[in-house]
Amino acid sequence: MDKLLTFPDQSGMTLSIRAKALLFHDPRSSELLQQVERIARSDATTLIVGETGTGKELIARHIHNQSGRRGPFVAVNCGAFSETLIDAELFGHEVGAFTGATQARSGWFEAANGGTLFLDEIGDLSLALQVKLLRVLQERQVVRLGARQPIPLNVRLVAATNVDLHKAIAADRFRSDLYYRLGVATVHLPPLCERTGDILPLARHFIDVYSGKLKLEDVTLSSDAKVALLSYEWPGNIRELENVIHFALIVCRDNQIQAEDLKLTGISHRHHTHLARQAPSAPPPPSADSLQQQLAALVNSMIDSDQPDLFDRFEEAVVRTAFDSCHRNQVQTARVLGISRNILRTHLKRFGLIGFEAAGELGAVGGAASHGELLQH
Repeated sequence: MDKLLTFPDQSGMTLSIRAKALLFHDPRSSELLQQVERIARSDATTLIVGETGTGKELIARHIHNQSGRRGPFVAVNCGAFSETLIDAELFGHEVGAFTGATQARSGWFEAANGGTLFLDEIGDLSLALQVKLLRVLQERQVVRLGARQPIPLNVRLVAATNVDLHKAIAADRFRSDLYYRLGVATVHLPPLCERTGDILPLARHFIDVYSGKLKLEDVTLSSDAKVALLSYEWPGNIRELENVIHFALIVCRDNQIQAEDLKLTGISHRHHTHLARQAPSAPPPPSADSLQQQLAALVNSMIDSDQPDLFDRFEEAVVRTAFDSCHRNQVQTARVLGISRNILRTHLKRFGLIGFEAAGELGAVGGAASHGELLQH
């Protein structure tokens, strides 16, 4: 039977930016689960890297549950607080430490003593707070704001991020010493599109969860709906799959979900590309030098034929090809081209690959996804 991870309280399930279920059916997911459970048995500080909606907190909770620690699991989203507030929230404060501090209060580190503290969006911490966090990890004690006496800690720290911390380090936005301290054990959580074996089992899980709430029985997925689910890119990962299934259950008829009931932003050709990539007759990829020579020959040919707007035509061809190759996923396309997502969107609008409204909506979604919520313990 497949391993299923969910949050402790599923009674109040609502739409959310976080993934609320993880199921390890795909072979890659099974290997990941084995790695996570090996890490859990140690006390190593752990860094979970993955896109928004892939289930990073569920992995962190599983690490805690498998660790044997008797203390609580406390989850904090570093992107949900201002710098001043998160300082007091993490480390606690004494009376008079700042305006409004009328009574002493313990911080999240103290609250998690004997257990596990999960810091999501760790890349959002300011450099000043990164220094304090590094000191806590090194000394295993915390000093409240306005106090001098340190408080000893027995806390396992699990951190998570959806940003490339190597790039943040290169841009002087993240401390390299903190990165190496956090990443004693690192878990790379793949996006849902890279573990397709989990898609249909997760869809059936969400059908079961929401069918009861909507008073539906024996809801099934039609064959075209299954194809659509497996062919979609899932930029929002598991949380998007949950929302899609919830909506489909609301609009479906005769207790069967059809492809047209799935509110997908666009079907990709990832599945067909994957099959083509696996074809045994495919020739080996050319070397970098060979590609450079081919490109140079093409440029010379276009110069000789007096092609107009040569630079613009090449730029458009590069952007279009990368966008199609990445199945119209903006995050992956920007990563492949080595440019920011904002610059990519400018090019996509310029070449008519997306409209202004679509770019605005995607930007809003990205902005919303970068702000989480404090998970009460």
